[in-house]
Amino acid sequence: MNVIIFGATGMVGQGVLRECLLDARVTRVLTVGRQATEQHDPKLEQYVQPSLFDYSELDDLLSGYDACFFCLGVSSARMNERDYARLTYTLTLAAAETLARLNPAMTFVYVSGAGTDSTEHGRSMWARVKGRTENALLGLPFKAAYMFRPGAIQPLHGIRSKTALYQTLYTITGPLIGVLRALFPERISTTEQVGKAMIAVALHGYPTHILESADIYRAQRDG
Repeated sequence: MNVIIFGATGMVGQGVLRECLLDARVTRVLTVGRQATEQHDPKLEQYVQPSLFDYSELDDLLSGYDACFFCLGVSSARMNERDYARLTYTLTLAAAETLARLNPAMTFVYVSGAGTDSTEHGRSMWARVKGRTENALLGLPFKAAYMFRPGAIQPLHGIRSKTALYQTLYTITGPLIGVLRALFPERISTTEQVGKAMIAVALHGYPTHILESADIYRAQRDG
């Protein structure tokens, strides 16, 4: 399986990239982002794209892939809906529409979030925008598309968040999250589990196209 990863330098993306490089079923990995990762591997190619809104000159680069794991995302804190929608809906669809045209047999996996509003009409701004993004992705002519809605995520294997505040919280709450995950394994994900679940659904599919935390746990366990 040939895989494209967007957002491989973020916390979730780092975990997904790690699992792709470790999994023998993944034969080729392309990362696309504003900066390269620090990873080096024979099956890894990295492409730095200054603008993540325009892929008009990249048809050759982005063709021939079986799956895309889209891990880009921004916090909605202190953002208005217009700006958040541009960096969530518009940015994601720019990549997805290009990939659907070039790779109609592709499986597209999008990292959304617990609480996303599929109706697009709820009170929470970020949830509405995420819901609109999910709905648009599910309407594209991919072989399949899956929306991942993890709740709390525990970073493993030295993975760190690029957001200083989030990393501080992970450092402080890490031991507690580990205990809670042992007690409630289907409610708290790890970066490793998210990566393994993405590979599993890309290879084998999943009964539903929206995966909550419990579904992510089951997919990585059975994959």
